[in-house]
Amino acid sequence: MAKRPKTAQKPSSKTFEIQPAKGKLGVLIPGMGAVATTFVAGVESVRKGLASPFGSMTQMGTIRLGKRTDGRSPKVKEFVPLAGLDDLVFTGWDPFDDDMYTAARKAGVLERELLDQVKPFLSLIKPRPAVFDRNYVKKLDGRHVKKGKTKMDLAEQLRADIQDFKKSSGASRLITIWCGSTEIFLKPTAAHQSVKAFEKAMHANDDAIAPSMIYAYASLMEGVPFANGAPNLTVDLPVMHELSRKNEAPICGKDFKTGQTLMKTILAPGFKARLLGLNGWFSTNILGNRDGEVLDDPGSFKTKEESKLSVLEHILQPDLYPDLYGKMSHVVRINYYPPRGDNKEGWDNIDIFGWLGYPMQIKVDFLCRDSILAAPIVLDLVLFLDLAKRTSELNSIGIQEWLSFYFKSPMTAPGLYPEHDLFIQLMKLKNTLRHLKGEELITHLGLEYYD
Repeated sequence: MAKRPKTAQKPSSKTFEIQPAKGKLGVLIPGMGAVATTFVAGVESVRKGLASPFGSMTQMGTIRLGKRTDGRSPKVKEFVPLAGLDDLVFTGWDPFDDDMYTAARKAGVLERELLDQVKPFLSLIKPRPAVFDRNYVKKLDGRHVKKGKTKMDLAEQLRADIQDFKKSSGASRLITIWCGSTEIFLKPTAAHQSVKAFEKAMHANDDAIAPSMIYAYASLMEGVPFANGAPNLTVDLPVMHELSRKNEAPICGKDFKTGQTLMKTILAPGFKARLLGLNGWFSTNILGNRDGEVLDDPGSFKTKEESKLSVLEHILQPDLYPDLYGKMSHVVRINYYPPRGDNKEGWDNIDIFGWLGYPMQIKVDFLCRDSILAAPIVLDLVLFLDLAKRTSELNSIGIQEWLSFYFKSPMTAPGLYPEHDLFIQLMKLKNTLRHLKGEELITHLGLEYYD
């Protein structure tokens, strides 16, 4: 019998230039509420040996290299040159003037015993006045805000803040990550199509320019990569794609994938893989933190709803499987319930059907801690975006689709549908790292083991 030809993916003959992670990495955070304080307090707790970075791929994840029989599975942080936790320094902006310790106490996510052990560090991090406009986040009314005649004035003030922090902190590199609130629903307009149009719109105080876009513009103009943790448009606009590529400042987004949507991107691929039909998926949430208060406004909820609703359609592809998913009903509700605080509860009723059309039901009650799930995402995005900035293959392409793993509504190249399947996203992320280091891409074909 003729021997089957080898089918393993050949290692890349090319490795890409990755600059070393020398010096401090400054983290700029618009929105220093529950997510941001949980992230920063967590990093300091890990640095002091008080806790472990559970949930973080960059800190605890491994990556298989070569064949299963090779036994090579280093930690991700040992495979690619990531910044160390000791190198991170922090600043940010918020419409409330609480230092990070006070803000963390008010958020109520972390226990007092842990917070008090990192209080000296957190108390020193005070927010800079924010670019904030209540017309875009109607449920908040912070007074710790910047003043300017035009939105361009505000952008210049942010750029000055960025320059000041880089100098005062001694950081050699910077990353901006949006941890602020969900803004009202906006659609792209002519103002977002080019840098020239955007700058003209800022000078004219165009309503199409939301505060988060001003942060993105300021960061990208300074060559600082930007990650968008909310469902706002922010960097998902032609103007930001242009600036990102021009200034070699990678971008990614949008909307951190945490509670209920995380579960959907785990369960829905399983239904599709087994060709189980879906009649309906009803989702409701109760949460009581600042995020819940903001989403109590219909305008902000609309932005979040668009992000959440897109997941199932893209995973299940009803156009390709009309008999299975063509008539599914997908409903999402979010309810502000102050007693729950940051401990969000998500209920899902899932009506599926199988062989011969017989119906079945699945009930999910996820009592999650929203900021606990988000904090390691923030850490990973900071470190991976910094890696992208230092990598010749990635720093000028703009959108970092390989980081879709972390988002509810992943950004993609124009005209390309997003990949929502968590497991495909994970394969894409790890294969990107393998590609950068000239390692064999893992396809899971596996025929070479049976030659």
